[in-house]
Amino acid sequence: MTQGIVVARVGEIDDGTGITVPKERAGTMDDVAVFHDGDRYYALDDTCTHEESGLADGWVEDGCVECPLHGARFRLADGAVLTPPASSGVAAHTVRVEGTDIVLVPNPARLA
Repeated sequence: MTQGIVVARVGEIDDGTGITVPKERAGTMDDVAVFHDGDRYYALDDTCTHEESGLADGWVEDGCVECPLHGARFRLADGAVLTPPASSGVAAHTVRVEGTDIVLVPNPARLA
């Protein structure tokens, strides 16, 4: 099982926003974006598959993130692409809340 890393504390990621966890810290092939949407936290590879914009800077609502560059939308639960111009999804990672810690568990297929 992949070890988790604490990336933030509950309350540090505002609802409807995301943060970037550098790939060097996450141990992954891409930076990881951790999002807060409602009462849940999600994590996806941070780079949009259309033109490599950072998804952590996108708009988060209704279980989706919209890329800030050209508006492609991705489902937070699994990284599936929902609207163009992106034509492929991004990898999803596991996020757990342990007490007040937000813990990222990188997707084993995306480890560096």
